[in-house]
Amino acid sequence: MSNTISLDDVIRKIPDFPKPGILFYDITGILVNPKAFKYCIDSMVKLYKNEKIDAVAAVESRGFVFAAPFAERLGIPLILVRKKGKLPGSTYSCKYSLEYGFAEIEVHKDDVKQGEKVLIVDDLIATGGTLQAAQNVLEQGGAEVCGFFGVVGLPFLNYNKVLDPLPVKTLIEYHAE
Repeated sequence: MSNTISLDDVIRKIPDFPKPGILFYDITGILVNPKAFKYCIDSMVKLYKNEKIDAVAAVESRGFVFAAPFAERLGIPLILVRKKGKLPGSTYSCKYSLEYGFAEIEVHKDDVKQGEKVLIVDDLIATGGTLQAAQNVLEQGGAEVCGFFGVVGLPFLNYNKVLDPLPVKTLIEYHAE
């Protein structure tokens, strides 16, 4: 990044959110800083411009923010991975556990194409559970997940073990203190 800004400087660290014992990495500081946001999208394009990706799947909700401009720049479709009950059509779904609870995600069946190579994008990768569930819903439709991207990675939560053997790329990683 440039000499005047770093992702670490703009990512807020909020202790005890959403519950005691969790350190929340808030990427909204990136979004209100046009240089930091542009850096993220430019970096994503550099990382993947020479890879065979047919579509990008964005995890609700902050994954949408990074995946949409990335998909537009690469000229590929954007698939939205939504929380249960947000999509009006026929869906594939998967229940999964979070580091602080349980959730279920869905994707429109019509948005997933048999055999397409899909990159899954989220803002932050913690345990890998959400991304693994996103992989599950895409594979239900016959897509082939080719990797995972997160702006922020928390490798101390062992997401690589959950997402192995697919590649995981991040722009910044935080380690347990």
